Amino acid sequence: MHRHHSGHKACAPVGLGRGSGHFGRGFRAGPGGGRRGRMFDQGDLRLVILQLISEKPRYGYDIIKAIEEKLSGLYSPSPGVVYPTLTLLEDMGLVEVQSGEGKKLYAITDQGRDHLKANEAAVQSLLERMQQAGAAYGGGAPQILRAMENFKAALRLRLARGPLSEDEIKAIAAELDGAASRIESI
Repeated sequence: MHRHHSGHKACAPVGLGRGSGHFGRGFRAGPGGGRRGRMFDQGDLRLVILQLISEKPRYGYDIIKAIEEKLSGLYSPSPGVVYPTLTLLEDMGLVEVQSGEGKKLYAITDQGRDHLKANEAAVQSLLERMQQAGAAYGGGAPQILRAMENFKAALRLRLARGPLSEDEIKAIAAELDGAASRIESI
C-alpha cells in the first residue's frame, strides 16, 4: 500500500515504526538499504495527514512535499497513497474540500480537530519519530540528498545508454574519485 521512494536508502538503522530500525512493518532501513515496505503502520499516515491539514488547508501535492520534508527526503508518499487517504478522511467527515486554483484544497473540520485531540499522544509520538528519522537520515540537509539522487540517476542513465569505452570509464572514475576527495576535505 505505501511505497518507499526507490532511490532513497537510510544510512543507519533508525526507527519510525515500533521496532528499532523499522519503519512500520516490513521496512528496514540500514546500510546498503533494505527491503521495501510500508513507511507507516495502519492509520499512522491518516493521522499525519490530518495533523498537516490542521496546521493550514493543503493541496495533496503540498501534503506529499511536507511529509518528504519532515523526513529529510527519506520517504515521499505516492499520490496513489495520499489521495485515497484524503478521500477516506473526507468520507469520515474529518476534512472538507474547499475550492482553490482548480484543485482540491483540504481543510480540517471540527470533527477532524476532535479526532486529532482524541489521538494527541499518537500524533505527537509519530511526529517525534518522523523528526528523529529525518534527522538521522538527512541530518537536515535535503539539498545534499537531492544532489545525491540526481548524481545516481545521471550515472544510471549514462550506463543504460550502452557500453563505456576505456577512456569514458577512466574519466567517470576520475570524476568520482575527485568528488570524493573534495568532499572529504570540506
